Amino acid sequence: MIFAIAVFLIVFFFVGIRIVRPTEVGVIERLGRFKKVAQQGFHWIFPVLDRMIKVNVTEIRVDIPPQEVITKDKLNAHVDAVVYFRIRNARKALYNVEDYYGSVVSLARTTLRAVVGKMTLGDANERRDSINHHVEQEMSAQIEKPSADGEGWGIDILRVEIQEITPPGDVQAAMNNVVKAENEKIAAIDLATATETKADGEKRGAIKKAEGMRQAKLLEADGEAQAIKLVNEAANKYFKGNAQILKKLETVEISLKHNAKIVVPTKTELVNVIGELAGVAPIRVGKSKK
Repeated sequence: MIFAIAVFLIVFFFVGIRIVRPTEVGVIERLGRFKKVAQQGFHWIFPVLDRMIKVNVTEIRVDIPPQEVITKDKLNAHVDAVVYFRIRNARKALYNVEDYYGSVVSLARTTLRAVVGKMTLGDANERRDSINHHVEQEMSAQIEKPSADGEGWGIDILRVEIQEITPPGDVQAAMNNVVKAENEKIAAIDLATATETKADGEKRGAIKKAEGMRQAKLLEADGEAQAIKLVNEAANKYFKGNAQILKKLETVEISLKHNAKIVVPTKTELVNVIGELAGVAPIRVGKSKK
C-alpha cells in the first residue's frame, strides 16, 4: 500500500509539471476560472483542478487571404496583404475575444476593403505605404476599443504590408500600353535631344573651322601686304628711277623660286650670270698676283 501511494504521488507530481518557454506565457485556470499568468520557467499545477493554456508572445505573421475589392472608380482590384501582430496581454487575448488569430484576419480583411474602397485603382497602386499606415491605425483602434468588461484584445498590431494590388486583366493590359507608350515617348525625346546635340556640335565645329581658315587667310593677306610695303619702301629708297632693274630682280627671284632652268656659259661666274639677268653690271674678279 505504501509503495502504491508513493508511485501515485510521483506520477501525480510529474503530471502537474509544466515548462514555459521564453517565447510563451502560460495562463493558468482553476476549475474554469482565471488564476494567474505563468512566465517562462518551471511551474507545477494541480492536476485535474488546474490547466495551463500557453500563448505565443513573439511577433506573429498572418497571411490575409486574397480578396476582390471594389475601388472608388468601380474597378475590381485583387488585394493581397500580410499583418504582423504580437500578444501584449495573454489574459485579454484569451478572454476578451474568441479566437484572436481568426479575429485579426477578419478585421484585416474588412479594414482593407474599407480603406482601398475609398481610393481609385491608380491611387491604390501609387500609395501603398499610405494604405499600410491607415489599415494599421484602423485595426489598432478597433482592437483597443473597450469590450464588455472595459478592456481591449491585448494585441499590438505591429505593421501591415500590401503584397499585391492587381487590376482586372483588360485594365492591366491598358495600363501596360500606357506605360509602353510613355517609355517610347521618353526614348524618342532622348534620341531627338542626342541628334540635336550632335548637330549643334558639328555646327560649332564647322564655324570654328571656318573662323580658323578666315583667320589664316587674313594673316596671309596681311603678310603679303607687309611684303609689298617693304618692297615698295626698298624700291623708293634704293631703286628710285630704276624700275626696270627692280622688275628684272623680281623676275629672277620668281625664276629661282620655281626652279627655272638657266643655261650658264662655260667658265662663267654664277653671280655674274644672275647680274646679267637682272641688268646689273657683272663683278670683275682680278687675277691674283703670283
